[in-house]
Amino acid sequence: AEGWDVVDLTTYPLESPAVVTMERADVMNNGMLLVNEWHSRPEDFSEAALVSIGNYTDGKLQVDNYNLRLFPVAIDAYRAAVEDAAAQGLSNYMVDGAYRSMDDQNALFQKALDRYKDRYKGDELIAKAKKSVNYPGTSEFNSGLSFTVRLYKSGDAAVTGSNYVETAEGKWMNENCWRYGLIFRFPKADYPLPGTLDKSYKTGVSVSLDAYRYVGKGHAAVMHHLNLCMEEYVEFLQEHPYIAVYEDGVLRYEIVRQYVGDDAASFNVTVTRNCKDYVTSMDNMGHVITVFEY
Repeated sequence: AEGWDVVDLTTYPLESPAVVTMERADVMNNGMLLVNEWHSRPEDFSEAALVSIGNYTDGKLQVDNYNLRLFPVAIDAYRAAVEDAAAQGLSNYMVDGAYRSMDDQNALFQKALDRYKDRYKGDELIAKAKKSVNYPGTSEFNSGLSFTVRLYKSGDAAVTGSNYVETAEGKWMNENCWRYGLIFRFPKADYPLPGTLDKSYKTGVSVSLDAYRYVGKGHAAVMHHLNLCMEEYVEFLQEHPYIAVYEDGVLRYEIVRQYVGDDAASFNVTVTRNCKDYVTSMDNMGHVITVFEY
């Protein structure tokens, strides 16, 4: 009756089902596209819907520069979090890193190759470079849904030079970002919060990076309450492809993972007529994941 519960419904049918046809391009960037060392960004990924964070918010969000871009769903979630933080007297958040194009990622990776080319050759050189820079197409920042944050206040060196995760602002964001559909993307032992379990063996990233990723509220709630990183959550859905999520005994979400293949431009997805709303997203593993909100 109290708290959050995740219930496996895999052996049960989805109630009041209906089949809808969806376009691959329409669901690719809705939140759950897994991009990491083992899952490259799809070749048909489109940058068309990316927007400047600064322009999109009319300058209401601090950004390092107006060239930083994300998909609007990620900006909307982050803006809601920043506005709620401001209501509690927490401010000075600034986005200092966001989407990287393939050209950007290629340039970064080439710099890493140049740095080590006198000591390593062939596959050893590539492996060494990958320890500091993701191979193009495998960086979370190639997704358009991830960004990094720090604090900045003009003329205030104490705020600007602060260790973000140790500030009240950083602690609040890391404790509450899930409520807005965001996750801290690369948890390490005791980072960003004391008691955080090390997930670097799953994410493939072991550096301390204040990076957030938009996944959507339903997914973020499950990840938070089951203490799962994004990779672990996809594995969880592989084993439990139909779950129900309850808050204080009230159904909040149902989440269903369905196979659609890797190549079809459109496909059929089973949905339920009972929900208030739903969002379907590709997982970059031949499946789509639909969150039904109640």
